[in-house]
Amino acid sequence: MTIMLSELGGKEIINLNDGQRLGIIADSDIVVDKKSGKIVTLLVPERKLQFKFFGENFDIEIPWNTIKKIGNDMIIVEL
Repeated sequence: MTIMLSELGGKEIINLNDGQRLGIIADSDIVVDKKSGKIVTLLVPERKLQFKFFGENFDIEIPWNTIKKIGNDMIIVEL
């Protein structure tokens, strides 16, 4: 199955284990392996914080292999 990056933009990321809403793909950064070109990790900004302090990282790291299902409106991950 092929999924275009533009199709992922508005999808919400949900944790299968506790139902927690982790964020939206459009707000996330994607880490790509330079050698293979494959997506390794999604970096989702922590929604609870209104701002970041300089040098502090509040992102949730979601390994690509934890994605269980990509649906019409959401992406289900198992963390």
